[in-house]
Amino acid sequence: MFDKMKDLWEMKKKMEEMKKELDGIVLESEDELVKVGITGSQEIKSVTIKADLSSVDKAKLESSLTETVNRAIGESQKTAASKMGGMGLKLPGM
Repeated sequence: MFDKMKDLWEMKKKMEEMKKELDGIVLESEDELVKVGITGSQEIKSVTIKADLSSVDKAKLESSLTETVNRAIGESQKTAASKMGGMGLKLPGM
């Protein structure tokens, strides 16, 4: 029983270390209109509108922002899965 508790404690410690590492990784996704920065733990750090707002269609900007955020999230998920796979951990659904 104590071995299992020790294993759980070690796993918790590894997960905390992994979260710190993922928090320190900032990934960026961008297109011609927007740029999004996101951490490996999926916290949005920045959103930059690169285009002149007076010359951009609102619907096009909204679509660009949605697509760019989704790409950033996907990259963040891949990074987290890769890091956790290196630890011998698997994320559900990955």
